Parts: sequence; C-alpha cells; structure tokens
Amino acid sequence: MDNKEFARKLEYRTRQFGISIIKLSSALPNSIEAKVIKNQITKSGTSIGANYREANRSRSKRDFKNKIKISESEASETEYWLEIIKDMNWIEAEKLSPIVKEVKELLALFTSIANKL
Repeated sequence: MDNKEFARKLEYRTRQFGISIIKLSSALPNSIEAKVIKNQITKSGTSIGANYREANRSRSKRDFKNKIKISESEASETEYWLEIIKDMNWIEAEKLSPIVKEVKELLALFTSIANKL
C-alpha cells in the first residue's frame, strides 16, 4: 500500500472512530458529571481525525509532524476518558471494548508515524 492509500484509509478510519465516539457520548448518562466527560471525549475523539486530515494537507514537514503529534495527544486523551467511563461503569464493557481497542491502535499508529519523522 502506498502512502496516499494509507493516508486515505487512515482518514476514513479516524472519521469512523469519531462517529463511534459521538454515538458513545450520546449513550452516556445525563448527570452533570457525565456531561463534562461527554463534552471532553467528544472533542478529543473527533479531533483525532480532524487533525490527521489537516496533517495530510499540511504545507511543510514541520506542520505535518505538529498535526500528527496533536492527533497522538488527542488519542491519548480519548483513551483516558474511556478509562474514566469504564471505571464509572457508564457503558457496558462489551460495547466499550472495541472502542478502547481502536483508540489504542490509533494511538500506536500516530506514535509510530511521529517517531519516524
């Protein structure tokens, strides 16, 4: 797979992940505390793909690396919020597990990309 094909597939994958985060967010309780987490995870979870898309349209290698590092950071933050949701038992483990698996894979991908730059 060449770089353009990889980029296209990863853009799609991060967009699908963002959608899964939005769906997960809408399933969270409506308590004041859960609303804070809902807002945070929605922002960080959708920001992963938005920043990756921006990276692919960057004007320089430095700009590309900066956007990749932001995607990496947002993936790490999203993983944190997922851990909170899990520890609070707000979403069933079976529903949460594939999302946690995906964020770990995205985090590993962005970390790998950043380290190669």
